[in-house]
Amino acid sequence: MDEDFSEFVRMSLPALLRYGHALTGNPHDAADLVQSVLEKVGTRWRSLLRQEINPQAYVRRAMANTHVSFWRRVRKESLVADLPEDGQGYEQADRLENEPLWQALRELPPRQRAVIVLRYYDGLTEAEIAESLGISKGTVKSQSSKAMTALRSKLGDLGED
Repeated sequence: MDEDFSEFVRMSLPALLRYGHALTGNPHDAADLVQSVLEKVGTRWRSLLRQEINPQAYVRRAMANTHVSFWRRVRKESLVADLPEDGQGYEQADRLENEPLWQALRELPPRQRAVIVLRYYDGLTEAEIAESLGISKGTVKSQSSKAMTALRSKLGDLGED
């Protein structure tokens, strides 16, 4: 069973780092977030498998919840514009730091940002997002609607495209 967890980490790590990067806005915080969540999941791995829980959704949900909890405590974030396509290249400068979409996305509450990232970056369905974040499909729809309204408002005419 430990081999299963190692294989899960090996296969999922690049995507989890990208998701963490999108949530935290910082590759270093993303790595810390992923590491802390995987440490917790590793201790529960056998239990998750016995309960037939989708590990990918469970880890995404844990990452979003951990990030939201941290954000509530410190209330500071910095979103980056460029996400690496693989686990490499975190040293790159953020070329689009002042791009309006990233500035508007940075201002969204963490839960709304998580829904938008999962929907438009990871391409998940409403049901998959609901499972990943542990919320209802209705909450996914309302959070997405609120986030899109906020983004359109901040971006003006650019939001209509």
